[in-house]
Amino acid sequence: MGRRPHEVLECRHYDLPPHFPILLITGEDWRISDVPSGVLHFHNQIEIGLCESDSGCLSLQSTSHRFHAGDVTFISGDVAHTTWSDPGTASKWSYLFVDAEELLRPFFPMEALPNAGLFRQLLSGTFAMVRPEEAPRIRALVNAMMDELTNQGLNYEISVRGLFLTFMTEMMRLLSARGTTASPRSMGIGPALNYINEHYMEEFSIGDLADLCGMSQSHFRALFRSAMGIGPLEQVNRTRIQKACSLLRMTDSSVLVISELVGYRTLSSFNRHFSAEMGVSPSEWRRAAGNSRMTPILKYSGWLTPPKQIRGEP
Repeated sequence: MGRRPHEVLECRHYDLPPHFPILLITGEDWRISDVPSGVLHFHNQIEIGLCESDSGCLSLQSTSHRFHAGDVTFISGDVAHTTWSDPGTASKWSYLFVDAEELLRPFFPMEALPNAGLFRQLLSGTFAMVRPEEAPRIRALVNAMMDELTNQGLNYEISVRGLFLTFMTEMMRLLSARGTTASPRSMGIGPALNYINEHYMEEFSIGDLADLCGMSQSHFRALFRSAMGIGPLEQVNRTRIQKACSLLRMTDSSVLVISELVGYRTLSSFNRHFSAEMGVSPSEWRRAAGNSRMTPILKYSGWLTPPKQIRGEP
């Protein structure tokens, strides 16, 4: 099902450092306006929000939810949403953006996790608002991750990975107890985005992706480009290149091996797409950036400081 005609979707994309793919956004600037923006947005990673003051409304494509100070929100990357505060207030928030699979990879691959299927369900089509009285440990874990990322003490990266795994376990338990892990409605192209993220190394067609979303190919192409700003094949290539950057940074595998691992049949095709996306060849990127643990894959294109005219959520 596509968007309703009056809806506008905006993709806000954060590219996270490959060696430690989690980003904290916090501070006094992150106060949400009391004026509804009228624009729904989604992200390319999990968003975890902590409301620190006041109250307001968080709206999905078909439902709205009241929030209050102390609430934690969990929104997977394919769920479109927007937030505004009660009249005359400006609620303060802190946010975490996380690539769950890559953050935990140094500990173990996703398939090695007990209940990996339930874990993966949280990565697509999931919205949850958690009241502090319902699950105080969840808020404590979010606070602990934010404190570690702010203070960056000894072994803080290991600590954050462990805290995040515990947080996800608590979310699985909570949503299982509620009897649901799905949002009332995720955006129409969500199944395709999830499939691309999980099967980017395989061969599949636009028709396959359209079928997953229950659309004709022409409608799917139009909706995908409207939401993402690029076509589905471009999204596949972008995903492959981002995964390749992680492998170039974190492994000693050859460029040829990495090209095959991310789904390219020829090295020349991989080099061409990599250069188009990154501006340099894979070997040049590895020499210039791959040996620096502080180098992100791409420049941030999400909001690190809220625009003055909006003062809304990231």
